[in-house]
Amino acid sequence: MELRHLRYFTVLAEELHFGRAAARLHMAQPPLSQRIRDLERELGVQLFDRGPRQVQLTEAGALLLEHSRRVLESAESAQEAMRRLLPGENGVVRVGIPPDTMPVTLRTMLHEFAERAPDVLVDLHELTTDEQLAALREGTLDAAMVRHPCDISGLDSSPVARRPLGVLLPTEHPLAGPEPVRLRDLNGQPLVIFPRAMAPMLYDHVLSICRAEGFRPGAIRHARNPHFVHGLVLASRGVHFNEPPPGEPRAGLTWCPLEDSPLSWRTSVVWVSRRRHAAIDALAAVAASGLAAAGHHAEAPPAAS
Repeated sequence: MELRHLRYFTVLAEELHFGRAAARLHMAQPPLSQRIRDLERELGVQLFDRGPRQVQLTEAGALLLEHSRRVLESAESAQEAMRRLLPGENGVVRVGIPPDTMPVTLRTMLHEFAERAPDVLVDLHELTTDEQLAALREGTLDAAMVRHPCDISGLDSSPVARRPLGVLLPTEHPLAGPEPVRLRDLNGQPLVIFPRAMAPMLYDHVLSICRAEGFRPGAIRHARNPHFVHGLVLASRGVHFNEPPPGEPRAGLTWCPLEDSPLSWRTSVVWVSRRRHAAIDALAAVAASGLAAAGHHAEAPPAAS
C-alpha cells in the first residue's frame, strides 16, 4: 500500500466528493477515481458507496480512515525529523568543541544561538582539534571550534580569540602564590600536557615556546581527562598549563599566571567555505560571545609589513 494512495483516500473521505477531492490534490478526477479503485482491489474491500449524487464511506472505509490518518501523521513527523537534519534554517548545525571548553562558553553560545536561530538545533560533539578538522573535511561536522596553530588550509575561519594560560601547581610548590611565574623558573620540572595526537601542531607549539623561554621539562606525562591531570599535579608528578579555572581551584591546587603571558589558547570557529550558511554565521558570532564570557579577547590582526 503506497502512502500516496492513503493520502488520496483520506482526502476523498474528508470531502466525500470526487471533484472537490481532486481539486485539493491538484489532479484530475479520473486518475483519482482510478487510484481509489486500485486501493480497493489491493485491500479486497469496498471503501466508498458511490451514488449518483453523493459518496459515502463504507464501514471498511471508516475503519481505514482511522488508521490512515495516524499513518500519514507519522510519515509527516518522520519527514520533519529528516528535514531537521539538514544544516541551516529549520535544521541542525553540527558543531565540534574542545573537550575542555569552559562551561560559561557553552552556556553563552547555546543561549544566544537559540535567540538568533530558534528553529535550528545545535548538535554538539566533544572532539579534539584534529578530530574536528577531520570530521569537518569528511562532512560529518558543519563547523568546528579549534585551537591554533592547526592546519586549516581550505577552510574559512572566524577571528581568533586569545586567552592567556597560567600554570597549575600543588599548593605546597615553592612557586605557588599570587605572583606571576616565569617559565624558566620551572626548568627541569615534569610537565603534564595533552597527548600530541589531540592537536599535533599546538602540542609542538607549546613545547617550542617552553624551550625558547628556558623551560625544558624533566619529563612529559600525557593526560586528557581533567581529573587525571589534577591528580597528577596534586601528586607532584608535573605542572600543567591551562586557563584560569572557573571558580576556585580544587583543594591542594593553585593556579598562577605566567609572566608576560607567553602561552595562550587561540581559538576560532572554522568551516568549509562552500557549506557556509546563515546558521554558521550565527554560530561564529555566538562563539565569540561565549569565548569572551570565558575571558578570551579578540586577537589583533598582524601588523602590515
